[in-house]
Amino acid sequence: MSQKLNCIVLIDDDEPTNFLHKLIIDRHECTEQVEVFQDAREALRFLSEKRDGSYLQPDLILLDINMPDMNGWEFLEAYSKLSDEQRGHIVVMMLTTSLNPDDKERADSMEGVTGFLSKPLTKKLLQEILEQHFGW
Repeated sequence: MSQKLNCIVLIDDDEPTNFLHKLIIDRHECTEQVEVFQDAREALRFLSEKRDGSYLQPDLILLDINMPDMNGWEFLEAYSKLSDEQRGHIVVMMLTTSLNPDDKERADSMEGVTGFLSKPLTKKLLQEILEQHFGW
């Protein structure tokens, strides 16, 4: 097994989904920290603020598309405007219930989006993400 990730960020307005996904990540013991946000604006603020002199720069963001207030697309647009120092080299995966092929096509064409996956996150899916993007 490779070294644990520093941080995984979950952004989804559905509390039970976040609970399940965090449980799967925690049981996999693949990261030091999991940050959970039900509000994309709150997640954006978190990622753009310095703590102890530096930005968090999680290794992985799992992002839902359909959320109130700020949806996943709007989050990505705002996220892309952050400085390189704020963004770092984060892997952003769309994790959604959307079956709309236009959503997949849009995600595939967006700079900064690494993949488009269907919910729920499973142990197998998490392992595939870790193997493909982090050498686990």
